[in-house]
Amino acid sequence: MRVTVSRKAHFNAAHRLYRKDWSEEQNDTVFGKCNNPNFHGHNYELIVSVTGEIDPQTGYVIDIKVLKDIIAEEVEVPFDHKNLNLDVPEFKDLNPTAENIVVVIWNRIRRRIDSQMDLEVVLYETPRNFVTYKGI
Repeated sequence: MRVTVSRKAHFNAAHRLYRKDWSEEQNDTVFGKCNNPNFHGHNYELIVSVTGEIDPQTGYVIDIKVLKDIIAEEVEVPFDHKNLNLDVPEFKDLNPTAENIVVVIWNRIRRRIDSQMDLEVVLYETPRNFVTYKGI
């Protein structure tokens, strides 16, 4: 029996969408107001889901407290109230689009989850705009 366990979390962060190798005009054309040189922010919502077999001894797929701590350590502490472009090393040379952010988060969490379990991360940039990554 494979069951999916999910945990919600959130963080607030600023970012700027732009490419250093493009002109300001090209960045403005592609990224619009998200290219603001003074950055802009979002109240990100996150859903982390782990799918696996139920442990017959504990009845858990994963201890939700363990998942909560992983999310706090790998996402909330390093991302919350940060400027993603300036404060998060993975975005030094990677444009912090929602698509890239969700992959970075997935990679950070994946290394802490048993390899026999599947991982899915859904990141809401706004209530209507969200991305999903399953590592595939």
